[in-house]
Amino acid sequence: MNRMIKLSLILFSIFIIAGCGEASKEDVIEDLEQTVTELTSYQTKATMNMQTGETAQHYQIDVAFKKDHYYRVYMHNAEDEEGSQIILKNDQGVFVLTPALNKSFQFQSDWPTNANQPYLFHSLVSDILNDEQAEFVIVEDYFVFTTVTNYQQNQTLPVQEIYLDQKTLTPHLVKIYDADNNLAVEVTFEPFELDVEFEAEFFDVDANLTSSLLSLPVATMEEQVNQSDFSIRYPSVTYQSELTDTSEFDLEDGRRVVLSYQGERDFTIVQEVKTSSMVAYRKPEYSIGNPIQVGATMGAITDHSLSWSESGIDYYLASEDLTETEMIEVAQSMTLQLEK
Repeated sequence: MNRMIKLSLILFSIFIIAGCGEASKEDVIEDLEQTVTELTSYQTKATMNMQTGETAQHYQIDVAFKKDHYYRVYMHNAEDEEGSQIILKNDQGVFVLTPALNKSFQFQSDWPTNANQPYLFHSLVSDILNDEQAEFVIVEDYFVFTTVTNYQQNQTLPVQEIYLDQKTLTPHLVKIYDADNNLAVEVTFEPFELDVEFEAEFFDVDANLTSSLLSLPVATMEEQVNQSDFSIRYPSVTYQSELTDTSEFDLEDGRRVVLSYQGERDFTIVQEVKTSSMVAYRKPEYSIGNPIQVGATMGAITDHSLSWSESGIDYYLASEDLTETEMIEVAQSMTLQLEK
C-alpha cells in the first residue's frame, strides 16, 4: 500500500507541474528518477525501425521487466522467422534463446547495465540522468530529452531524442541520429502496462523455449540440409585490410568457410552451418563474453572475438588488432550487405 501511495504522489506531482505549465528539466528528472526507483514491473510492445545500412530492418519487440533484475525481451524480425530471439535475465544469469532452432546461450553478464538498449526503459532513463548537458523541451503531451547515446553496438549513432509521456513518464518514442543528423533508428512504444503480475515461469529458460505462445516455425531436417548450400557473406567494412585467403571445408554434419583478412588490422571470419537434427531438449551452452546486438540478432563479444548466428548460420570473428567497436562494425557490415 505504501508503494502505491508513493507512486500516486509522484504521478500527482507530475500532473500539477504539467498543469501549471511550470515543468522544468530539473523537476522532470527528479520525478523520473523517483518513478524508476519505485517501479516494480512493466510490460510493453515496441516497433523498432533501423536504417543503418543499405536495407531497412524492422522489428517487433515485446519487453517485460520485474524488479530488481528480471527481463524478458522477445525480438521478432518478419524477414527472418527462424531468427526470432528471446533475451532473458533471471537468477541464473543472462540467456539468449532462439526457440525455432531450440538453441540457447548463457552468459554471466551485467546486461543490460553494461550495454544500453533503446527499447529498455531503464536504459533510456540512465542516458537522461548521465547526460548533464541533455536538452529539454515540451512538445504537445510529451517531455522530450535530447541526449548523447551509450549504445556499445553502434557508436556511430551519437544523439537521440527521447519522448516521455507527461502523465506516466514512460517512453513513447525514441529517435536516434547518425553523425550527419540523419534519422537512423526509430523506436515507437505502445502504452506501458505497469504493476504487472507475471506467471511463475515467465522468466524461465525452458518455459520460453517450449512456449506455445511463440508459434514459431521449427526448422526441419530437410531445411537445415539445404542451408548447407549457404552463400558466403563478405564484410564491406575491413579497415583497409584485404581478403587474402578463402578456405572451405565439408564437415561431417555441415559446411565451414574461413575468410582471412590481412593489412592494417588482421582478422579472421568463420561462417558455418550444421545439419544435425533437432532434439527435444538442449541444455544452454555457456558463452564467454557479454551479449551484444549485431544487426538483426544477438551475439557474444569478448576483447578479441565476436560470435553470432543469423538465419541458421553461425559466424565467428577473431582479431588481435580490431577493437570491440571495430569488430561490431565489421560484423554489422556483413549482416546489412547483400550476399556476393
